[in-house]
Amino acid sequence: MTKSRIFWGTLAPVAAILSSLIFVYIILTIRGVNPIDIFSEMISYGFQPRNLVSELNQTVAYYMAGVAAAIGFKMLLFNIGIDGQYRMGAFFGAVVGAAVNLPPILHVALIIITAMLAGGLWAAIAGYLKVRRGVSEVISNIMLNFIAAAIIAFLLSEDLLGTLPEGSQNLQTNQIPLSGQMPTIKAFDGEIYSFLFVAIAVGIAYWVMLNKTVFGFNLRATGLSFRAARSSGVNAPGMIFITTVLSGAIAGLVGIGTLLSDTHSYSMAFPAGYAFTGLALALLGRNHPVGIFFAAFLWSFLERTAPVLEFEGVPPEIVIVMQGTIVLSIVVAYEVVARINLRQQQRAVGKVNAEASSQKESQ
Repeated sequence: MTKSRIFWGTLAPVAAILSSLIFVYIILTIRGVNPIDIFSEMISYGFQPRNLVSELNQTVAYYMAGVAAAIGFKMLLFNIGIDGQYRMGAFFGAVVGAAVNLPPILHVALIIITAMLAGGLWAAIAGYLKVRRGVSEVISNIMLNFIAAAIIAFLLSEDLLGTLPEGSQNLQTNQIPLSGQMPTIKAFDGEIYSFLFVAIAVGIAYWVMLNKTVFGFNLRATGLSFRAARSSGVNAPGMIFITTVLSGAIAGLVGIGTLLSDTHSYSMAFPAGYAFTGLALALLGRNHPVGIFFAAFLWSFLERTAPVLEFEGVPPEIVIVMQGTIVLSIVVAYEVVARINLRQQQRAVGKVNAEASSQKESQ
């Protein structure tokens, strides 16, 4: 990758973050608060060892959501169904994990594979509807999110797969035995989910698949031009379907770190909203695994530091304003940077053509 590509690739995300900081700076100034003090307090609080652990653990979940969204983006697909796919993956991973007793490595592997299958199969519904019936993946996935939540709520009843622990009001699946749990890494006065290494492996596999395989080339080609890819012999509809399933399979892993290293059971208390977060992180990280990781950490950092703002007399919702501004800014910044880059390329081509013409005339 040339220095020019690196520069233009990082310019838009950096511009978006700076725009967000300036906007929040203005809001805080109008409110009568010193923005520098607020930002300093956030940084000081966010980088405390115990808070870093919490941020890293949340980063893992956000990272998986971002990679799932990025796979879809490469095909120009908006996988808004990450929420439903992650819920199906975590739920069925918990159910299968609690129902068997295997050697540790096999047990954990079975849970991970089950989660990927559940997420991928749930995404396959939207993929089939798009390829065979022309239904927008946005519309179908929005409905599938609601259906997934309803199915899980139904299956979590005490008559079926749910249990009500003593002293709790939240129905949950049975506990996964110790052989199916992933250990944590003691560091920074806390415990980091070892699923972090799985997330890193997924990021590496995503990059290799996208840049070093025929499948990745066909995926990018189909995303750039459906008709051109089809004319060159690529099974474009099949690529759309497979990409949708692959995105759903990765989305199925979003909650597995929490499941295997923290709760060891699934309940309706598992958070929602990963779809929009994943899409935002993929945009901010430019669909690159390293960029998505830093974007995911930024998101986790902002959310972790939100409560401390109340002690400074600032509503914690300012973090949501900051996140929303970043998303809006990144869309605008991408368009501006793309136009500037295009103009420079056109000028470079024009310069080369002019030099070639002058050489011909001199001959």
